[in-house]
Amino acid sequence: MPKQNILVICAHSDDQIFGPGGTLAKYAQEGKSVYTIILSYGEASHIWYKRKVAVSIRKQESLNADMVIGGKAALFFDLREGKFREGATREVRNELKRYIRKLRPEKIFTHSPNDPHTDHRAAYAIVMNILDELKWKGDLYSFDIWNPISLRQRNNPKMYVDITETFPIKRKALSCFKSQKMAMLNLLWSVYARAIANGIIAHARYAERFVKVR
Repeated sequence: MPKQNILVICAHSDDQIFGPGGTLAKYAQEGKSVYTIILSYGEASHIWYKRKVAVSIRKQESLNADMVIGGKAALFFDLREGKFREGATREVRNELKRYIRKLRPEKIFTHSPNDPHTDHRAAYAIVMNILDELKWKGDLYSFDIWNPISLRQRNNPKMYVDITETFPIKRKALSCFKSQKMAMLNLLWSVYARAIANGIIAHARYAERFVKVR
């Protein structure tokens, strides 16, 4: 049986862990190949560094986190934060298409259209547009990061994944982002809160929830 590929497409270099990190680690443990596409380096969070230095820091942190969850590879695109739509040129979109065609993923995970972060919503729109052009037939799921409630897609099917065994791996992967102290302070509590709340629904200690987009 051929190995199944899982792909996550996210905006910044820690979103893949904050969102589906426990699920990705679980898939890796099951023998599936997990790949990550990160649309920007997220270097804008390091305005006191030269851009080259900030990019190096964010990239290395992401690669370290990818190793922790057992990912196969992380590919970075150089879209500028706050300008995803302008940066997603035909060349960039074609490169994304080539990567998806090559991997032929069983599932793709990306941001929720409900997320208040501009880059997260733009990432969702880019992914939807590309998959429409590809006429892709696989399963697409969205994950939450900043959105406390989901008004759009509320009637879509939901998938809950028990991450009780891999939640410590998710925490360890998050600790790789040492430069993101403020993000950790703002989001870490919600990582626990979501995992516990979703776990109650999934009859598990910790779980992650995804909305099936298609």
